Amino acid sequence: MKLRPLTGAITALVTPFKNESVAYDDLRKLVEFQIKSGIHGLVPVGTTGESPTLSHEEHMEVIRAVVGYTKRRVPVIAGTGSNSTKEAVELTHLSHEAGVDAMLVVAPYYNKPSQEGVFRYFSAVAEATDKPIITYSIPGRCGIEISVPVIERLRAKYPHVRYIKEAGGSVDRVDQIKQALGKDITVLSGDDSLTLPFMAVGAEGVISVASNLLPKEVAQLTELALADEFAKAAKLHRKLYTVFKTLFIEPNPVPVKTALLRAGRIGSAEVRSPLCEMTEPNKQILIAALTAAGK
Repeated sequence: MKLRPLTGAITALVTPFKNESVAYDDLRKLVEFQIKSGIHGLVPVGTTGESPTLSHEEHMEVIRAVVGYTKRRVPVIAGTGSNSTKEAVELTHLSHEAGVDAMLVVAPYYNKPSQEGVFRYFSAVAEATDKPIITYSIPGRCGIEISVPVIERLRAKYPHVRYIKEAGGSVDRVDQIKQALGKDITVLSGDDSLTLPFMAVGAEGVISVASNLLPKEVAQLTELALADEFAKAAKLHRKLYTVFKTLFIEPNPVPVKTALLRAGRIGSAEVRSPLCEMTEPNKQILIAALTAAGK
């Protein structure tokens, strides 16, 4: 199986809604905007895609739709993680059959398993597919991280588990992973504001929220960093930094959906409960940041 590169700027796609249903026309338009703007890959139904509030059927329908819309122009990485190993295995198997290029698998959330439990969870998922798996460590949402020894064990046992989305907020942690595994692991930032610092110590891209709105700019940032043009990348990073931070002034994806509606990229900023619309004061802060960045 020929592997497609899973580096650079990869968008964690929002799932547009209208009247509580998935707005597939908006989703298709958003995918086209991403591809035409030079994005390097797409992740449907990750956390940014509100996977916790999509039904099982909706989850797979969105994945299949994005696979169809992209027409193999960019890699599609399906979000298939769960706090249930059985469900993660099933979603991974179905996504494999749907024709995705890879899977993004978050650590089990809420259950707080031991690191041995984490290893067994990822092992079960890895055995459900031979396509690349991006493990996803985000302790702020899961209550646990994927330890470096577990990453090493998984990499040694499963050749296709060679990526990690790192959203723990620590440059030191990225350095630890690269010191342990070097070129045998590809690290992707899970935080837009840390993309450049992470890439300075060996990460090779970002799974980005901001690129829903700014695909061209985020792609350019990663391309500059991958080309060791760090002075130019730093200049672009500083220009975008306030937007990167302000897009998380309220729970993701509420601000980015608000920004996408303002930009005319989607027809509604609707999110599913328990998320809700932005407060007016925070909306004004977001608008000010976007305006200052020329957006």
